[in-house]
Amino acid sequence: MTSTVLPYRYRVADRHPETADTVTLNLHPIDEPLPVFDPGQFAMLTAFGVGEVPISVSGRTRSSGPLEHTLRAVGPVTTALYGSRPGDVLGVRGPFGMGWDLPAARNRDLVLVAGGIGLAPLRPVLLTALAEPAEYRTIVVLVGARTPADLLYGRELEALHGRPGVYVGVTVDRAENGWRGHIGVVTTLLDHAPFDPNDAVAMVCGPELMMRFTAESLVRRGMPADRIQISLERNMRCGVGHCGHCQLGPLLLCRDGPVVGYDRAASLLITREL
Repeated sequence: MTSTVLPYRYRVADRHPETADTVTLNLHPIDEPLPVFDPGQFAMLTAFGVGEVPISVSGRTRSSGPLEHTLRAVGPVTTALYGSRPGDVLGVRGPFGMGWDLPAARNRDLVLVAGGIGLAPLRPVLLTALAEPAEYRTIVVLVGARTPADLLYGRELEALHGRPGVYVGVTVDRAENGWRGHIGVVTTLLDHAPFDPNDAVAMVCGPELMMRFTAESLVRRGMPADRIQISLERNMRCGVGHCGHCQLGPLLLCRDGPVVGYDRAASLLITREL
């Protein structure tokens, strides 16, 4: 059953640096594995002696065993996790929360929009969709980052260019290192992306302001708000809806989210101090 209180022990089998401050950890169970994660669900990762943080699963899901998590070093716990090496033991609780509603996109265009490290929680959706491309009309992947050096999974994105049924757009806020691609916020990619907003499902993950602007742009293009899903992971602490730190209006995001329909979240995101 789901580990809600006590962490299971997982060993770091591999670490792959993504950027200067971001790493992907591949974790293998030492004892019994946790239940299967769905795309969009998260785990509470423990750096023993330091603390724990919520991190969405970022690798292939729907199978027991190894877990993959991409995280950025931004505080004491994530810095400790970032510094872990193969052989180190971490704690894992989960799976928690509501994941992406991927079945809602079947026989429609699937639009994934990511800002910064927001691509990590969307990666399981992308991997699942790529494994069954006949289930979707077009798979659209739009990614924004601060600089080219901050792009996640660069080789994976590059490998998708030219793949039938898949469209990839990448933009950066600031060009450097000979960047010849698009420059600007990720919403500027929507105008060129090949999808029908009247018959598509969008999944958006990134900073809250970016998600709100992206969702509003999609609504203006004709996409119904209830077919836009966003991931809200702010202030999650216990993972089981007891501490209340993740409350957003009537929602406890670790229980009712982190994935929430924009039709439910729109009014909450523009309410000050909520």
